[in-house]
Amino acid sequence: MGTTQLETVPEPKYWHLKTVLSEALDTDFAVGEILPNERDLAARFGVARATLRQALEQLELEGRLQRRRGVGTTVAPPRVGVDVSASRSDWPGADQHAWQPTECTVAVPPAAVAAHLGTEPDERTHVVRRVRKGHDQPVAAELLYVPAASVPALPAIDAPSGPALARGVLRELARLEPEGQDRAVELGSAGAVDAKELDRLPGAPVLVVTTRYFAGGRTAAVSVATYRADTCRLTFGAQGDLEISHEEQRRAS
Repeated sequence: MGTTQLETVPEPKYWHLKTVLSEALDTDFAVGEILPNERDLAARFGVARATLRQALEQLELEGRLQRRRGVGTTVAPPRVGVDVSASRSDWPGADQHAWQPTECTVAVPPAAVAAHLGTEPDERTHVVRRVRKGHDQPVAAELLYVPAASVPALPAIDAPSGPALARGVLRELARLEPEGQDRAVELGSAGAVDAKELDRLPGAPVLVVTTRYFAGGRTAAVSVATYRADTCRLTFGAQGDLEISHEEQRRAS
């Protein structure tokens, strides 16, 4: 990547620099390659380091770059396609490979979740925490709220807490006959716990997917899954699995 001087442009200088850097990532760097340090990059483009940092932060937000402690800034792999369409295989416990349970507690859920479940405001539910990985890195963290009525055989399971109890809850939940589900997606920001799970800073942009699972004529469970907005691309079945390269995006803009 040779020395490039930025011309005067009507858009913010950092935004123009971001576009130039994005083009360079497509042609001059490989996935996982470490970028030169900020001083060298700023000198190559003839900009202040503050301008460079703004451009790098935007590229990180868009999922083009990853900043890793002790490593530096690297070129990010393509976004992970995550199918969030409603299907039987997505029923909690049906696919133990996509999500890995890490913990299970018993607690009063947030009011909004209790309303979805139709439970009393102070009624405690099983709360299963799971993580999902892609390209060997965490891409999503989930809290799955399961009322006792959905897993009546659970008290007979000798697993007082932790991952063993989480697997027991999921196993019992998988025995139910699904009657459908609905799903909502919204933009949010990572809380402290999710940020730690996802290796992000608190407040980082995330995609929050809330799912209600129905069985036995009622809501059997509610999932609140937090996906990294910089590494995930949500799809909705085969028709939604659309790939758009960065080059195509630039031509369309």
